[in-house]
Amino acid sequence: MALDAAKQSLRGSDRVHIAAENTAPQGEGERRHRHRRESSGATDVRAIATAQLATVVSALRRRKWPLIVCAVTIPLIAFVVMKQVTPRYTAEGSAIYEPSNYQAQELQSVLREDPMTDAVMASQVEIVRGLSVAERLVDRYKLYDRPEFNWTLRPPNPLVQGWYLVRDALFAVFDPVSPSLAAVFAPPVPAAPPSPDDVRHSVIQSVQDAITVEALRLSHVLSIKFTSTDPKLSAEVVNTIMDLYITDQLADKFNAVRKANTWLESRAQELRKETQSIEDRIAEYKARTGLFQGVTAGLDTEQISRMQLDLVTARSDLAQAEANLDAARGRKGAAAQAAVSQSVVQMRAQQDTVRAQLQGLLSRLGPNHPDVIALRRQLAELSGAVGGEVGRAVAATAAQVNAARARVNQIEENLKVAQSQVDKNNQALIPLNAMQRDADASRTLLQAVLSRIQQMAQQNAIEKPDARVISTALPPAEPSFPKIKILLPAAILFGLLFGLMVVYLLEISDSTFRTGADVRAVLGLPCFALVPVVRPRLLGRIRMEDYVVRKPLSPFAEQIRALRAGLWLDSVQPKVVAITAARPAEAKTTTAMALGRSAAMNGERVVVLDCDVRQPSFGRLMRAEHSRGIVDYLLGQAGIEEIVRRDRLTPLDYIPAGTSKANSLGLFMSDAMLQCLDQLRAEYDLVLLDAPPVFAMTDARIISRIADATLLCVRWRETPRSVVSHSLDLLDEADARVIGVSLTRVDPRVHGRSGYSDSEVYHPRYGGYYRE
Repeated sequence: MALDAAKQSLRGSDRVHIAAENTAPQGEGERRHRHRRESSGATDVRAIATAQLATVVSALRRRKWPLIVCAVTIPLIAFVVMKQVTPRYTAEGSAIYEPSNYQAQELQSVLREDPMTDAVMASQVEIVRGLSVAERLVDRYKLYDRPEFNWTLRPPNPLVQGWYLVRDALFAVFDPVSPSLAAVFAPPVPAAPPSPDDVRHSVIQSVQDAITVEALRLSHVLSIKFTSTDPKLSAEVVNTIMDLYITDQLADKFNAVRKANTWLESRAQELRKETQSIEDRIAEYKARTGLFQGVTAGLDTEQISRMQLDLVTARSDLAQAEANLDAARGRKGAAAQAAVSQSVVQMRAQQDTVRAQLQGLLSRLGPNHPDVIALRRQLAELSGAVGGEVGRAVAATAAQVNAARARVNQIEENLKVAQSQVDKNNQALIPLNAMQRDADASRTLLQAVLSRIQQMAQQNAIEKPDARVISTALPPAEPSFPKIKILLPAAILFGLLFGLMVVYLLEISDSTFRTGADVRAVLGLPCFALVPVVRPRLLGRIRMEDYVVRKPLSPFAEQIRALRAGLWLDSVQPKVVAITAARPAEAKTTTAMALGRSAAMNGERVVVLDCDVRQPSFGRLMRAEHSRGIVDYLLGQAGIEEIVRRDRLTPLDYIPAGTSKANSLGLFMSDAMLQCLDQLRAEYDLVLLDAPPVFAMTDARIISRIADATLLCVRWRETPRSVVSHSLDLLDEADARVIGVSLTRVDPRVHGRSGYSDSEVYHPRYGGYYRE
C-alpha cells in the first residue's frame, strides 16, 4: 500500500518537473529534463526500495504479537522439552587401519587385503559394529539390566497410562448404553510377554544401534562412537570396541596361520608318501626290466658306445692291413712297398744297383761280356730272392687282413644285437620316464611346501594386527543430545522464522481493508475518513450517537468532519447523499447520524432520512418510536411537515422510517419519492439517506440511483474485499455514483502502530489537537 502511495507521489513530482521544464528555455529545458529524468529514475528505485522496506516494517509492527508469541513460545517449549529429555553422552575414539603385506603365498589367500578403497573401509566399518561385538558388549557390561537398552525395564509412559485410564473410563460409560460404541474403547487382549531370547535380541540390536562407526574421508582412520546415558560407560564401551576389533584381527590371523600350517604339514606328509611310493615303483620297475644307470647313461647305451669305438678301431686296422697287402703285392708305390719288409727293400735296392751296373756294362762291353753275364746272373738271383721274400710278406699281410675283416664283422653283428636290445629298453623306458617325472614333480612340490613352512615361521609381520588405536575415548563432559547450546539458538531462530512465516500468512490471508491506501488500490475510490471506534472507557454513559455532540473535539468528531469535507470537495458538491454498506453492522447508521449532527453543528441545514424500512433505527436512537415517517409520506398518509422531526441535541432534522409496512421498493421508485427529494433539496443544504445494506435489499440500489452521490461504509479489518467489490458492481449496475468510502470502527491504537501512511492521524503527537 505504501508502495502505491510512493508511486503516486513520484508520478505527481514528475508532472511538476515537466510543467517547470515547459517554462524554461528550450536548450536549458532539455538539459534539465535529461538530468531530472536520470535523477528521477534513481529516485524511483530508491523510493520503491524504501516503500518495500516500509511495507515490511509496518507489517511486522502490525503483527508484532504473533511474532513475539512465536519467538518466545517455541524456544521456551524447546527449552522445557530439552530439560525433560534424559541427556545422552557420546564418547569417541579412533583407530587407523593399515593392513600388512604377507610374503607367503599360501597365507595371501587367507590374509591378503584388497587395495585400500572405500569398499574396504566400508567393510571394516561393518565389522567393527557387527552383532558379535554388540553381543560381547552386552555380556561384559551387563547391558541387559540397563533400561536404556532393555525396553522391558523402562517405566510406563505417563501419557500412555493416562490414555489407558481414559479408555477404561469411556468403556465403562458406553458399555451399558451402546455396546457397539463401547467396543471401540474395549481394552485389547493382553499380549503374551516376550521370550528371553527376543528380549536379548532386542537389547543386542539396541546396543548395535548405539554404536556409530565412520570412515573418515581420504584416510584410513575409523571414528568409533557410542551413545549412552552414562558418560563413563560410553567411553569404556568405545575403548572395548577398539580392543575387540584389534584382538579379533589377531585371533583371525592366528587361526588363519594355524589352519595354513596344518594344511601345509598335512600336504607335506602326503607329498612325502607320494614321493616314496613313486620311488619304490621306479626301483621295482628297473629291477624287473633290467634297466640300470651307468656313470653317464644306461648300461645298453654304454655297451653300444664301446662297440662303436671297437668297430671304428677294427675298421681302421682292416684298412691298414689291406693297404699293407696292396703294397706287398706291388700295387702301390715304392715307398708303400718299402713299408712291407725291410729285407725286401734292401734286396730291391741291390737289384736296382745291379741293374744300373748291368746297363753301364752293356753299353761298354756288350751283352756277351763275362762281367755282363755275371751281373745278369746276380740280377736273376736277386729277383728270385725278392720274389720269395715278397710272397712271404704278402701271405702274412693277407692273414692280417682276414683277421681284421673277421673282427669287423663280429663287432658289427654284436652292435646290431645291442641296438635291438636298446630299442627294447627304450620301449621299457616310456613308463619309467613317466614315473620319474611324477617323482620329480612330487619332490618339487614337497620342497616348495617345506620352503613355505619355513617362510611362515620366519614371517614376523603375521603377528601384528592390521589396526591400531590412535586416540582412546574419554568420558564426555557435555551431553551429545540434547545440545542446548546449539538447539536453543536454533529454536530461537526457528521461532523467529516461524513467526515471520505466521506474519506473512496473516498478511496474505487478510483480505480486508486496513488502510485508505487499500481502498484506493482495490476499489479506485478515495477514502474520506477513518472513523475510529470509541472505547467504553472514553464513552462512559454517553451514547455512541451522541458522542459527536458531547465530544466535538475528539478524533471521532474530527473524522466525521473529514468525511463532510470529502463530500464538499467533490466537483459536483452533492446535496442528496446516500449512505450504505455492503452488509450489516458496518456502522452506516451511526455514520449518517454523526455526519448529520456534525454538519448541523457547523450551521448547515441538514436532514437525515431513515430509508432502511425493514430495520429502522432512527425511532430507537432519537426516542421517536411509532412516529410517522417516510413510508407514511410515500403512501400519502402524512405530509412532509408531519414526518420531519428535530434533533433534541442539535439543529438536525430527521425523518424516521414510519409505522406503515408496505412494499418499500415500489415506494422508493415512485414519483412521490422524487418529489420528496426535490422538496428537501430546496429546503436543506445536505440531505442524507440512510440506505439498507446493498446485499440485504434492492432498496439500496434504488436509493443510491436517485441520490446525487453515494458514500460506502466499510468496516475496518472486517469486511472482505470481494464483498465490497461485488457491492460496488451492484451499485454500478444501478448507475449509482459512488464518490468515496469511509472506513468505520477503526481501532486507533492498532492502526496507529500499523505503520501505514494514514496511521499518522492517530499518532500521540497529535494529542494536543483533540479533547476526549
